[in-house]
Amino acid sequence: MTGALQRFLPLIVTTAVLVVGFLLCAAQFPNFASWRVVGNLLTDNAFLGITAVGMTFVILSGGIDLSVGAVIGFTTVLLAVLIEQGGWHPVPAFAVALIAAGGFGAAMGGVIHVFQMPPFIVTLAGMFIARGLGFVLTTDSVPINHPLYGELNDMALRFDFGLKLSLPALLMLGVVLAAVVLAHWTRFGANLYALGGNRQSAELMGVPVARTTVAVYGLSGLLAGLAGIVFSLYTGAGYSLAATGVELDTITAVVIGGTQLTGGYGYVVGTFVGVLIQGLIQTYITFDGTLSSWWTKIAIGVLLFVFILLQKGLLVVWAGRGGEPAEA
Repeated sequence: MTGALQRFLPLIVTTAVLVVGFLLCAAQFPNFASWRVVGNLLTDNAFLGITAVGMTFVILSGGIDLSVGAVIGFTTVLLAVLIEQGGWHPVPAFAVALIAAGGFGAAMGGVIHVFQMPPFIVTLAGMFIARGLGFVLTTDSVPINHPLYGELNDMALRFDFGLKLSLPALLMLGVVLAAVVLAHWTRFGANLYALGGNRQSAELMGVPVARTTVAVYGLSGLLAGLAGIVFSLYTGAGYSLAATGVELDTITAVVIGGTQLTGGYGYVVGTFVGVLIQGLIQTYITFDGTLSSWWTKIAIGVLLFVFILLQKGLLVVWAGRGGEPAEA
């Protein structure tokens, strides 16, 4: 097996699972193979995809962020309170939410670096803080009735062949494209992979470890805030318990997409495919109509286990060859 094939094998396998899964679904349900289903698949998983991109950067750096689901929930509540109770226009409310979420993530990154604390502990504390702040604002589900929300939900890019890309779907695709460029064609991306590969070596090479750590958690918080905005558009409300468990879904998408939990290796595109696989399973269960939604968790759990075994096998191969995973 060539080095290039080894490097791309997780991404190839993930993409093959998505394609084969879609074809099997289409074979059982002919209406499944439609542009309408594709458009809905992108829209329904837009907030998850945006969050997973931020998680990809964090895991590539060798960290983890358990606070993203709570930040999404807090963002929806903050928007609802500012717009409905404070009388704010949604645009400045969006800006405040993004600044708050990005600042919260950057603060966690600063704590992780300055005090040399495990990211798991710091972001776990961040999860509780963000959930608690949401409940401090309100314990109720607050509907958002501003006319702009209706206008934004009506916005879509329509194609003659039947595909409709809603605003949330377009935002997710834009984030994925920007993240690919940032990760693979910028100095920040190179520093990210170096930090995840070996922190000590990265410091010796002159990588700005402190700035990179703060930036990557700030980016994760910012994208979680953007996902919160998308989630509020999707549901039309703010609720403190919104997006509970999303942090685990995003980590799952990242791992299924081929990114190693140890850091230093992975692809943003793989994460995007991992999100679509989760959405595909959910859509299949909806089409079937007889299966419990819990089968989604079971199927995703099996896939996660398989992909972890695949990564383990590849690491053994790389170790046997005396090499390391190449930078993505």
